[in-house]
Amino acid sequence: MPIIKVDMLKGRSKEQKRELVKELTSAFNKACGSNHVGIDLILTEIEKENWSIGGTLFSNKKQE
Repeated sequence: MPIIKVDMLKGRSKEQKRELVKELTSAFNKACGSNHVGIDLILTEIEKENWSIGGTLFSNKKQE
């Protein structure tokens, strides 16, 4: 069974996550001809203070 893993910043609504899961599953199914029942998707939400871009914490980006 395929597993799709998504790491993203925390802060999206339940409805946004629901739509993301639906769209990613559909796109995977279309590209690979898979069955929706066999596709697992794991969302991992990460706090801004634990995400770095270019050596700077994301939580500090808006302050610069």
